[in-house]
Amino acid sequence: MAENRAFADKFQYPFPLLCDVDRAIGMAYGACDTPAAEYAKRITYVIGSDGKIKQAHPKVSAASHPKELLAAL
Repeated sequence: MAENRAFADKFQYPFPLLCDVDRAIGMAYGACDTPAAEYAKRITYVIGSDGKIKQAHPKVSAASHPKELLAAL
């Protein structure tokens, strides 16, 4: 999606952003209650190199969580 690419370029992300327009991934990971949900919940999953979820952090604060998680990793 062009909006995601522009956002990633603006903030110089070295990776592509996921665009879950049908909410399939949000539903699978519990971030959305319904496909019609306007917004997804803020949840962080740490996924290991084996593809398995190693940590789950529900109800995170967007302001403080990134620094806290990076410090813990």
